[in-house]
Amino acid sequence: MMIHIYAGADSLSDARLHCGHNIMKARIGQNGLSEHKREGDLCTPTGIYPLRRVFYRADRIARPVTTLPLVPLAPTDGWCDDPASPDYNRLVTLPHPARHERLWRDDHVYDLIVVIGYNDEPARSGAGSAIFMHLQRADLAPTEGCVALTEKDLRTVLAARAQAITIHPRGVQA
Repeated sequence: MMIHIYAGADSLSDARLHCGHNIMKARIGQNGLSEHKREGDLCTPTGIYPLRRVFYRADRIARPVTTLPLVPLAPTDGWCDDPASPDYNRLVTLPHPARHERLWRDDHVYDLIVVIGYNDEPARSGAGSAIFMHLQRADLAPTEGCVALTEKDLRTVLAARAQAITIHPRGVQA
């Protein structure tokens, strides 16, 4: 199943995710959508991407229902976001010498993560990294480029057997 993201009308970071007949409120990058994503630009990249795998905090939440590869997170899991590293835009084991993001977080944003296959085959240095679907913050803050949903909605997407996502440019309507 293909899911779709469309820009919302209220702000750059509001969006709607269409999954079958379900329409869900989503949060995207603080600076909206971009057809030319760059590392650190706070934009969500437009395009069609596979969903690669799911990580979850088995110590906090129940195992999600999904057809995607499913991996429990570990405290040593990280994601390299250093364009100068050969590990750029890849899962790494911590500690790691290059700049990275910890996936095992104190907040709940990464309790459930779907890796979006953006800039990963092969990774182009500086074109953006760590583009995920993950859980929304309680204050509904924008993301740094990811797609954020409520836990209920993200579980619905996974249970619907979603395999890919189309992130449509601003101006494209459902």
